Amino acid sequence: MKITMLCVGSLKEAYWRDAVAEYAKRMSRFCTLEILETPEKKLPANAGAAEEQAVVEEESRRLAEKIPASPQAQVIALDICGKELSSTELAGRMSEWTLQGKSELVFLIGGSLGMSRSLLDRADFRLSFSPMTFPHQLMRVLLLEQVYRAFKINHNQPYHK
Repeated sequence: MKITMLCVGSLKEAYWRDAVAEYAKRMSRFCTLEILETPEKKLPANAGAAEEQAVVEEESRRLAEKIPASPQAQVIALDICGKELSSTELAGRMSEWTLQGKSELVFLIGGSLGMSRSLLDRADFRLSFSPMTFPHQLMRVLLLEQVYRAFKINHNQPYHK
C-alpha cells in the first residue's frame, strides 16, 4: 500500500520534522510513504474575507494538482466537519478501502484557513480528528501516528492504548 500526504506548508521546526521521520521509519514496514508539500500563500495582516477566500482557493488548487488520477487512489480530506472515527474504526476503513481495490490512500491537509469547498467535494471521504482546531504541522504528526496505529491494529500487533 502507498500512503500519500498532500500538505500545505512545510515543517520549519526540527521537532516536527523529527516526529515525522520517526513515524515514516515505523510505517516503512507496512507501506510506502510519500509526503508532498505545496507552498503556503502569505496573507496580508489586515486581510478581508475575499482575500482569505482567494488564499484558500489558491492553496486548494495546488493540492488538487497533486492528487493522483488513479482509480486506485482513495482521497481523504482532513476536515473539521468530517466524520470522526476511533482508531479501530479508521483501521477498519483502511481495510475496507484496500478490499475495494484502493492501493493508495491520499490524505489532504490544508493550510491554516482550510480547504475550498470544491476540494472537499473532490475527496472520497472527509475525516475529522476533533471539532477543535489544530495547527497543520501538528495534524501531520497526528495523522501519521493514527495511520501507523491502524496498520498495527490491522496486522494484529500490539500498540499501547
